[in-house]
Amino acid sequence: MTAEPLIRAEGLGLSLPDRGARAGRLGFGAPPLLDILQDIDLTVGAGESVGLVGESGSGKTSLGRTLMRLYRPTAGRLTFEDRDITGLGEGALRPLRADMQFIFQDPQSSLNPRARIGEILSQPLHAFGRAKGRRDAWAQASALLERVGLPPSFAGRYPHELSGGQRQRVGIARAIALKPRLVVADEVVSGLDVSSQAQILALLNELKRDLGLALVFISHDLSVVRVLCDRVVVLRHGRIVEEGTCEGVFAAPGDPYTQELLAAIPLPEVQPGWIFDDARGAADQVDGASAGGSGGAR
Repeated sequence: MTAEPLIRAEGLGLSLPDRGARAGRLGFGAPPLLDILQDIDLTVGAGESVGLVGESGSGKTSLGRTLMRLYRPTAGRLTFEDRDITGLGEGALRPLRADMQFIFQDPQSSLNPRARIGEILSQPLHAFGRAKGRRDAWAQASALLERVGLPPSFAGRYPHELSGGQRQRVGIARAIALKPRLVVADEVVSGLDVSSQAQILALLNELKRDLGLALVFISHDLSVVRVLCDRVVVLRHGRIVEEGTCEGVFAAPGDPYTQELLAAIPLPEVQPGWIFDDARGAADQVDGASAGGSGGAR
């Protein structure tokens, strides 16, 4: 972690319309606002990985989206590389979008079902002027597929022709296409089988190391956060109740809510590299099985 934070939230708050509440006496007018995040103070340094944990509804995803300025904060201040981005409009934010990328939880709904994989990966390259025409964009898309462990031939496929793990790799490839500084990964392994989960986590860890990414990893699986992240932030009802190094928080949780979370989820005795070694073994097995032509880790 560098001395200067890449992104900093100070007193950050977020309120969104409560669509489930009746607006006004007769149901007309604007819906009331619901406080989602309150008084969030958080920093993420370049190359650092921070895990956001908490039960469903704690505000993890909302915080991740607010850090990316997919939501506009309603209170506090948000800076990216010391530039105040709290109230910037989309036009002013656009040049920064290449440095801040989001990996969505469900790759099935986040990938255009009518576009081939090569087109999906080419779109951000064209949008930000990173490709010298269609052929160059397609070549870069093929290289991105190889970078995330998929065959270049997958560029010609549609999302429905890929498995869930393969689609998530495409989502990761799209996120790193513009060489961002910050990536927010939102429950990216929650819908995958155990083998695919391990491979995706190993891939994220490798990309973080090789590309120097700052990673905000949203997850309900504390075991994963423990081995993947440098620091952990515990959220409850839209507030941070505890944060610190993973080693410190997991060894001696200070807040009763953190203690409850740790007590509720069985945590194995963590051995160095246990996820990543298992992932490499699983990938080797898949590669061997794929040699006949199926191709790619599923």
